Amino acid sequence: MFEGIKIKNSIFIILGAAIFSFGLVHFNIQNELAEGGFTGITLILLFAFNWDPAIMNLILNIPMFIIGWKLLGKRVFIYTVIGTVSVSIFLKIFMANQIDIHLQDDMFLVALFAGLFIGIGLGIIFRYGGTTGGSDIIARLGHKYIGWSMGKTMFLFDALVILVSWAVYLDHRSMMYTLVALFVGARVIDFVQEGAYAARGAFIISEAQGEIATKITAEMDRGVTVFKGYGHFTKSDREILYCVVGKNEIMRLKSIINSVDPYAFVSLIDAHEVMGEGFTLDEQKKPLER
Repeated sequence: MFEGIKIKNSIFIILGAAIFSFGLVHFNIQNELAEGGFTGITLILLFAFNWDPAIMNLILNIPMFIIGWKLLGKRVFIYTVIGTVSVSIFLKIFMANQIDIHLQDDMFLVALFAGLFIGIGLGIIFRYGGTTGGSDIIARLGHKYIGWSMGKTMFLFDALVILVSWAVYLDHRSMMYTLVALFVGARVIDFVQEGAYAARGAFIISEAQGEIATKITAEMDRGVTVFKGYGHFTKSDREILYCVVGKNEIMRLKSIINSVDPYAFVSLIDAHEVMGEGFTLDEQKKPLER
């Protein structure tokens, strides 16, 4: 039942749930901002009927767990249960022991903190294989039975929840600050999932591509791939080098290229996720510890 479930992942999912719940209680709830997904529905029920968000989070997600058992797969399902239950537990704790942060006079700062805490919390949960239930399962159902992309389904669901929140308890001002919080949260989630360590892909075109590739491998211990290309302007076949390096290695890469061929054409692109030797695997093809 628990084969493949890592204690480390579970601990970080619980940590993410704690950060998420703290932000939700102390910035969204205290200042009556909304949120997307099933969390947003619990806030609607809180402000409309004063129903406990911790309890409603579980009640809303239990049917989704039953539906999503096969869709999620065993490991993701268990991590999702851990994440969802942890969110409810921490919501209960923080609702009963609230800290008055006194930011009501600066709602822009409230929105930034709301996005920051929720983004960090969800980013950690997602990075370690979990979800917070509801909307992720609905997105998978929409993809399977309607053919919609998961991103489209989640966007439409979140948009609907925000609109209902606007109709029930948000005023125009709070609506705009909610959108700021959602934007900040989305960017922070991406940053946490990708990590502070990001990579760059480099395309290199040079007459001295062999020497450049040799120096990159020898001095940076990075692999280089050679693509066959064709120069439309020169009407000749060309070899294109491609390698991936960490952001902190960019200047070193440029220095190596410049030392061999100062006139080389180089194009750098962001590599949002890199898997393989030197990034997620060591030289023995074993996973590197994060």
